[in-house]
Formats: sequence, structure tokens, C-alpha cells
Amino acid sequence: MAENYKRYTVTAALPYANGPVHIGHLAGVYLPADIYVRYLRAQNRDVKFICGSDEHGVPITIRAKKEGITPQQAVDKYHELIKQSFEDFNVSFDIYDRTSSKIHHETASDFFLKLYNDGKFIEQTTQQYYDEEAKQFLADRYIVGTCPKCGNENAYGDQCESCGSTLNATDLINPKSTLSGAVPVMRETKHWYLPLNEYEAWLREWIVEGHKSDWKPNVYGQCKSWIDQGLQPRAVTRDLDWGVPVPVKGAEGKVLYVWFDAPIGYISATKALTPDWEKYWKDKETKLVHFIGKDNIVFHCIIFPAMLKAHGDYILPDNVPANEFLNLEGDKISTSRNWAVWLHEYLQDFPGKGDVLRYMLCANAPETKDNDFTWKDYQSRNNNELLAILGNFINRAVVLTQKYYNGAVPERGELTDYDKEVLGVLEGMPLVISTYLERYRFRDALSELMNLARLGNKYLADTEPWKLIKTDEERVKTIMNIALQISASLNILMEPFLPASAQKLSNMLNKPVGKWAEAGAADLLAVGHVIGTPELMFEKIEDAAVEAQVQKLLDTKKANEAANAVAEPAKENITFEEFSKMDIRIGTILAAEKVAKTKKLLKLTIDTGIDQRTVVSGIAEFFNPEDIIGQQVSILVNLAPRDIKGITSQGMILMAENSDGSLAFVQPSKQIMNGGGVS
Repeated sequence: MAENYKRYTVTAALPYANGPVHIGHLAGVYLPADIYVRYLRAQNRDVKFICGSDEHGVPITIRAKKEGITPQQAVDKYHELIKQSFEDFNVSFDIYDRTSSKIHHETASDFFLKLYNDGKFIEQTTQQYYDEEAKQFLADRYIVGTCPKCGNENAYGDQCESCGSTLNATDLINPKSTLSGAVPVMRETKHWYLPLNEYEAWLREWIVEGHKSDWKPNVYGQCKSWIDQGLQPRAVTRDLDWGVPVPVKGAEGKVLYVWFDAPIGYISATKALTPDWEKYWKDKETKLVHFIGKDNIVFHCIIFPAMLKAHGDYILPDNVPANEFLNLEGDKISTSRNWAVWLHEYLQDFPGKGDVLRYMLCANAPETKDNDFTWKDYQSRNNNELLAILGNFINRAVVLTQKYYNGAVPERGELTDYDKEVLGVLEGMPLVISTYLERYRFRDALSELMNLARLGNKYLADTEPWKLIKTDEERVKTIMNIALQISASLNILMEPFLPASAQKLSNMLNKPVGKWAEAGAADLLAVGHVIGTPELMFEKIEDAAVEAQVQKLLDTKKANEAANAVAEPAKENITFEEFSKMDIRIGTILAAEKVAKTKKLLKLTIDTGIDQRTVVSGIAEFFNPEDIIGQQVSILVNLAPRDIKGITSQGMILMAENSDGSLAFVQPSKQIMNGGGVS
């Protein structure tokens, strides 16, 4: 049990410094970690909350290349953006460090050298793709080709994002380098490997037999599957010019593989935080907990523990409570497709509503399966739960106290059975919530918190002090005292989940947020204590606000479809003689009007240079008649006339169609005489 530990080291997965943080990251990792740490602090436990930017690896170099900047400039930019976003969202890291720091390079190098000198690595020479034009070995993400499983022509050397298959670069059909476009060649290169197969028996005993009952089923199941398939040696170095240089002779031009150096970042960040760092990493009375997403389970449950075991000086993780993925409006969140709700943009669009997002992401957390975030659900959670339940109860309690007693907590009189029942539930609630938090069941813990607010609402609705004040003032004093005691306990219990709201309530109660052990007491607010000025805990979120966010996503989807659109294949060949029969001229639109009782048709009068004629064209959805008068167009003048809605149309306007179905005129780049031929 948790109380057997003297201290806690809690880590949150290091985000890649190649882009902003989105709600999937928050729901999967950072919010549950922050709730847990805030709870531990409320218990007066010794805890260090560790995180930082992962600034090495191919994703960084790809981002830098895409933006035309250096890798260092890229990580500097995104490290600051991510760090500020976390601060604005009240994620309470003790340190948010970075793996490009000197102390991290030294720590990672020392870790590698310890294993190297102890003979824990094996050396292997392998064939790897090399770009002769760029003059460098190619990491998996620098190779694209056709997926052998689904035929996607833009699969990466490690994964096909179309079908989700895990690949090796050598699996690709027609591979090409993303650096130069050249076809890569195979060359020999030497690397050091961690022989995971040698730790298989130990990992099976430690995980499969030792953590079956206390690790989450999704974590345990993925680990067992990996071990059952048999573990293989895994390279700890790679050929790249960005990262921690491999600190041995004969390793020039090589860096530590990012999967090896990144988790060591937890250790180096703790070193940067405190000179007592060893207590948090080497003392067996310290509980180590990793919060991660499910895509990091193998690294934190198998590979990093194997590294720690090989080193010999470090404690192992007690738990790795990984969450599943959060989807967005029914679609997988994707950085490359910009299909995400970015934290820094949310905080700009919804100032002061960080706690609303915290509540939504916790209440809808993907703890056991993938879940979906929708803006309508976000609005409903705020308006129907935070505002209507929690906010409503607090508002009633503090406003009525100000109204009846000028803000002074009234004295409690004789208790009814109902009062005793309510106070009994209040007393037991901290243990209920605590039990869920200790088991990393944050969604259930939040649900119980809201149940306490529901109890407060029901208590006031049942007792109706606003009516009773006219006939039994003494009874109302008891009712309001109990309502205020519930409010004071809510203030403590809500702080891990809704820290900004807890501070607001603390101001209203004119009392600092207390410690966990105080919650549930029937006398948290002393008789005569004067509370502060009431203010609204939460505001209603209107339809327009969420509709704007939905429209932003629709615009993103539209842009993605346009960017990924593929031109239709060419039609069957025709002869030059067939083509030469078409008489295409430049003409000017003289008049335009909508055709009655139609949505798509415009009636156009066009000066073709040889005459003025009428053309009926299905372009009304894309052009206003008054906007196109005077524009030059290309017109097929020898098309046989046909009747359309009772109008004889003499010709066809040539239009270009975009991927989204929108149309544009095919027109000359400069003024051409009417009747000029198009050939």
C-alpha cells in the first residue's frame, strides 16, 4: 500500500518538442498525473513530479527540416510553447526540464558507459539504408515507399499510417530517401544493442507474476503479449547528427537512440531539481510511478526497466498506469493532419476555462478503452454538471449565508436524522475518493466528488431554507451550517481535479484550501467565521462558442481533403483531328442572372467576338451574378444548342474543378480580344 513508502517519484512522459500539446496528450498522461500528484501533496506526502521536453530523435530533425530551421531552433521554440501551455493549464510539475541540457547529456552518457563497461551491450554490424546524395544513413522516418500490406505509397520505414502496420525499412517497396528523393543503397554500420532476450525470464517473473493484480489490464496485457512473443536485442545507438553523442571510441557520427536516452531524462531532470535526487531514484522506500500513453507501454514497462536492471543502482517502477487514446469528434487525433484541439489555442479561445477542460477530460478519460471528445459533450458537461450541480450548490450556500447572516457561519442546532445522514456521507467521502485515486481510477474519483455536490444540492432542495427562513430561523442556521461544511470539504477534495476553481472557492470561503485529512469534518468552518464575497464558479458556454470550434475542425478536414486529393485518371486518347473539331474562344460575360426555380443555374449573355449569345451554366452555387459581369471566360462555341429550363443554351463555359467541388473559370492571364481562339 501507498502508506508504506517514504516518498514518491512521479514522472509524466516527455513530450516531443516538435509541436504543441493537444487534448489527447492531456487525457492520456498529464492530467491524470497532475491529479495524482496534487492528491499526494494534499496527503502531506513527499513527492517529486518530473517531466521535460524530449528534444532528440528523428521527429525533431523532420520538424526542423519542414520549417527550414535548425534542430536546436526547433526544440527551443516548442519547448517554450509546451512549458508555458502546461503552466497555464495548472499542471504542477516540480521541474519541466529538457533533454538537450548539459546535465542530461552527462547523465545519459554516464548511464551508457556504465552498461558499456560492465559488458551489458552486444555489438552488431548490420546493413542499413544510406543516402549517397545526402551522404548519411537514413533513420526509418527518412525513408518512404509502398506499404507491402495495403499498397499505401507514402508509408514510412517504421510504420504505415494508412493501415497502421509496423514495418521495417527493408519491407518497403520502391523505397526513397525523404532527404534527396534518391533511391537509398545498403551499407554496413556498427551499433550497440541491449540484449532484451537476456532479461526475458526476469521480466516475466517481475511483470507477469509480480504485477498481474495491480497493473491495469491494458498495460499488463500488452507487456505479457510482448514477452510471450520473445524479446530480441534492441539497438541503443543510431547514425544521426542530432542527439547525445555515443561516448566511446569508434562511435563517431553516432548518437544514443532516443528511446534509450529519453527515459534517462527523468533521472537527469531530478538531478537538476534537487541535490537529494538519489533518494528519489535509488531508495527502495521510494515509489516510482510512470504516467504514459498506451503507445509508450513497452518502453516504460519492458525496455526502461531492463535498462535500470542492467545498471543495477536504480529502483523499478511500482506502477505504470497508462491510458488508452482519446479521439476527436469520431476521428483519431493526428498531428500531421492538424486534427486536434491544441492546448495553447484552447486557452486562448476559452480564457479562464482551463478547469472546464480538465473536468471534461477526466470525466471522459480513456482509462480502459479509447474514448471520444466532442464539443457538444464539452458544452453539456460544463452547463449541466459543473454549472448546474457543483456551481449551483456553492452559489446557493455562500449567497444565502451572505444574505441571512452577513457572511458569518451560523451555529448548528439540534440535528435531524436527515442531517446526521448527510454528515455521515460527508465524513466517508474522502476515503471513497482516496481509494479510487490510489488505484488510478480518476474518472470514478471525480464522479464521487460530483456526487458530494449532488448531495449538497439535494439537501438544500429538500430542506428549502429560502422558504423555511420565514417560519423557523433556528432550523435554517443548522441547514446553512451543514451546507457550508460540505462546501469546505468540496474545496479540499476538488483541488486535485479543478485547482483554479478550488482557489476561487477558497477565496469565497475566506479559508485556505486545507489538507486531505481535514476533509469530511463537520466543523471545517468555525461558527462565526466570515466568508468572502460570492462569485460565480462557472459560466454557461453558449452554442456559438462550440459551433465555432466545430467549424474550425470542419475547415481542417476540408483542407486535408484538398491537400490529399488525387487527380482523376486521364480519359481515353483522342486523335488530333477529333480535338481540332472543338472551337474554343475567349468571350466576355455581359449579363448574368439566376434561372428561376433552380439552385445551380445561371443564364449568361456572352460576347464571343462573333456574336452575343445565351449560355446556361450550372455555376450558381459558386458565383454571384453581379460579381462575374465583365469577366473573360473560355467558351466552346460550336457545341450544338440545347434547351435547358425553357432557355436555349448556345455553348459551354470551360470550368476548372477543385478537390472540394468548387469551380473556377478557365480564363486568360491577360486581356484577350473577344473571339480569340484557344488552341
